[in-house]
Amino acid sequence: MSNSEPVLPLSSASKIASYAIAPTKPNAYHHAIELSQATHRINLLNTAAWSPSFTHQKDSRGLRILEIGCGQGTCTQVLAEAVSPNGHIDAVDPAPLDYGAPFTIGQAQSHLSAGPLGQLITWHQADPLEFLSSTADAQEAENSKRWDMAILAHCIWYFKSPTALQEILSALKGRVKEVLIAEYALHATEKDAVPHVLAALARAGFEAHRTASQENIQTTLSPVGIKKIAKVAGWKVQGEDVVIPEAELSDGQWEVGTVLGMEFVENVEREIRDERVKAFLGAARDAVVAAVDGVGGLEKVRTMDVWAARLLEQ
Repeated sequence: MSNSEPVLPLSSASKIASYAIAPTKPNAYHHAIELSQATHRINLLNTAAWSPSFTHQKDSRGLRILEIGCGQGTCTQVLAEAVSPNGHIDAVDPAPLDYGAPFTIGQAQSHLSAGPLGQLITWHQADPLEFLSSTADAQEAENSKRWDMAILAHCIWYFKSPTALQEILSALKGRVKEVLIAEYALHATEKDAVPHVLAALARAGFEAHRTASQENIQTTLSPVGIKKIAKVAGWKVQGEDVVIPEAELSDGQWEVGTVLGMEFVENVEREIRDERVKAFLGAARDAVVAAVDGVGGLEKVRTMDVWAARLLEQ
């Protein structure tokens, strides 16, 4: 973590959490989830890997950020707060606007657009590669449209293959000054996060044998794997850091829960024909079950470490 002045103070997490869409009757549980998500992303901004990008580039026109894989805008709202009042976020995600629960992506994004940070965000429902291709000519004609940085925060595991990341990073060359990445580290500093690591590998093992799925985890890439791909695409790591998520961040519990559920077992039985693969996935789930029992149950499971990195062109 960075010891310098933070990009955003953690005290701003509650205000940022209030920007997100909420149930008709707001409740403490929902606010706690939004608060933990905002806190985690502020911690990312304040890492030694990410913070120089914000503190070194601030100027009168504000930072222009391209966020790839924005989803419902959980990170977008934190970025918008960080670049306010003169910056701008182009937030890109290919998912259908009716995807997501309990609120869809369309509902969540529309709510943020109507809020105090709405004027700082432009949403783009588009494949990242197609978006970069369609905006290339306009960017060449008007250099002011060049982004200061691209950010991929917890979206790489959604990609259908490692090739997708390499193609995106290759397409970003010459379009941004730097790329900031945050993704799960496949490492658990806290013992209670070990089930999350095992569940991610079990889920990814299953998804690798499915032709169509909307699961959150499609391709698990480690920090080492991401760095190898970045190098091939023409980027080098300028700085990297690790964030140990606070106990309140529930992502680990959510992902582990999908592997513990009987739906996972039933889907494996129905969709996998290779007996060796089926046996592997069964053993992988058994390892998750044992790890969850070892930490005292699902409610004790924590989220694994998160790797943050800053990439510059080679």
